[in-house]
Amino acid sequence: MATYEEIHGKRVETFSSDPTLDSSYEGQVWFNSTSGTLKTVVASATWSSSTSMTTARTDMGGFGIQTAAVACAGFSTPPPTRYNITEEYNGTGWSNSGNMNTTRSYLAAAGTLTAGIAMGGETPSSPASNATETYNGTSWTNAPNMVSGRYNLAGAGTTSAALAMNGRLGSPPSIQNLVEEYNGSSWTAVTATPYTTSSNSGIGLQTAALNIGGEPSFRNNVLAYDGTNWTASPTLNLGRDEMGASRVSTAAIVFAGNSSPGLTTQTEQYDGTSWSETADMATARRYIGSAMAAPNTTSLGFGGGTPTTTGVTEEFNTSINTVTAAAFSSGGNMGTARYGGNYFGTGKASQVAVAGSTATPTSPTANSETYNGTSWSEGNNINTTRYNAGAGGTETAGIVATGRNPLANPSPQVVYGNTEEYNGTSYSEVNDCPNAAYRQVGAGTQTALMICGGISPPTFPPYNNTSFEYDGTNWTAGGAMPQRGDYMDGVGVTTAAVIFGSTNSPSPNTLNTSLDYDGSAFSSNNNMNNNHGGQHSACGTTTSALVACGGAPYADSAKSEIYDGTSFVTNATTATSGQRGGKGTSSPASIVVGGYGGSPGTQFLTATEEYTVASTAVNAKTLTTS
Repeated sequence: MATYEEIHGKRVETFSSDPTLDSSYEGQVWFNSTSGTLKTVVASATWSSSTSMTTARTDMGGFGIQTAAVACAGFSTPPPTRYNITEEYNGTGWSNSGNMNTTRSYLAAAGTLTAGIAMGGETPSSPASNATETYNGTSWTNAPNMVSGRYNLAGAGTTSAALAMNGRLGSPPSIQNLVEEYNGSSWTAVTATPYTTSSNSGIGLQTAALNIGGEPSFRNNVLAYDGTNWTASPTLNLGRDEMGASRVSTAAIVFAGNSSPGLTTQTEQYDGTSWSETADMATARRYIGSAMAAPNTTSLGFGGGTPTTTGVTEEFNTSINTVTAAAFSSGGNMGTARYGGNYFGTGKASQVAVAGSTATPTSPTANSETYNGTSWSEGNNINTTRYNAGAGGTETAGIVATGRNPLANPSPQVVYGNTEEYNGTSYSEVNDCPNAAYRQVGAGTQTALMICGGISPPTFPPYNNTSFEYDGTNWTAGGAMPQRGDYMDGVGVTTAAVIFGSTNSPSPNTLNTSLDYDGSAFSSNNNMNNNHGGQHSACGTTTSALVACGGAPYADSAKSEIYDGTSFVTNATTATSGQRGGKGTSSPASIVVGGYGGSPGTQFLTATEEYTVASTAVNAKTLTTS
């Protein structure tokens, strides 16, 4: 038998441990003498989890590529809701974009992030719409209508050369074989498909398209279109409808969908000759959205029905890499469950939790404890028992200001301006904030703290729009916010801060606004994708921050998003939702701590969750004889 050296002209190197791998090792073979195994690096197909959509939905349009995708319109239940919203995916997370002009579901879409087209669907006023819109990466523009309105149709092509295939129309609905072409100015009926179908998928270009699967009876048929005629192509291994699909007509991929006996995770790849099963998705679902024009080695699947409406996003890659999505993982539980606690520190390896309310009816505490990245330990109590204060700084140079204690005097309740500094061991009283308030929070350090908004009984409502700055000795009045609110939280210092979200009247009206502060005035920034009113975690800097959790509705408050100094994209979700806390000086060091979960048994939380950024690593495989 020929040796490896004789075949490849090189010897197999021996290492005591796997070398530091990069793409240059693809196809190479080495021997690990410690494990006694032969190793190599080869490309393989895999699905990996990514950040969920901002709004979970199904029956939507999808187009673009894996790192620049668009999800538009769609439907969710319960309660039944039809959308006109748009989200963009940048390869890491989702962000909200311009709304469509027509609210709809069961539509078709094609194109790229900056040149997309959506067609047909079901609208509140029409069960079979012929509305067409084009997308420029920011906003939607109405385009000429299709000749025949329909829903559950398939689309392919570009904004100047699109294809609309099959679907349903009429009442009662009838499945169609209609096909139309769009030239950028008008739609024209062209050669019909040889059979009727709907809930099918389309990929490719107007002159080189595939029409895949569909109903009835979970079709495995595939039709190829050359711009004039339809011809039968190799069939799918698994017949299905309501599936995702992407790529080009000679290198296609189909995934998920509805089949027999139910929803599937199966993925099939097409090489221009035949279909073969490859890596399965993690989540079986129907009416999944997909990045239609994805390159041959990548794809993206998002949303759909499991049958519950989901926003789950998965990436498909054929590469030598193993991709691990950003995630929150459980850390050590706090010793004292608390709501409205106050947090400061550098993040997940160093965090202080102090004061807060520990029970219903309200039971404020002076308790203080410190987290070292593994476990919490008791420290000296704060001098003034309270909750809903503002805090900042680090574990050895922290600050807590303002807050309330209804038990000290319930009507009117006691509201404090009291300020205390923490030196890593004990708390000491310093100059009071001139405005006694609670839920007055912000950003900063022990010598450069800015707090804003809040509530100052008995003048509430309205909420405050004032801010105050602390320089390590004295307090001074800062600029007025452009909105009133409480429970903001932020990052930065007095001369450069970003404030995220708030709660405004009437409560619980949570906001997705963000505000910049330059040391004297506030200015409105881009909105967040989610509302983060109510207590939430804010970690990082003014150009790289992560904000997580927040107030009502609690079902939405497990979400987080990353801020890059300009815009927000969604990120990992926490295991436990609710009004939660946490502070950190960098976004990779983000932490979510304690809080209020809202449902019986989880109102007052001890849970700690630590954030891990997404990572990509070269995957070495062990060679076997099997």
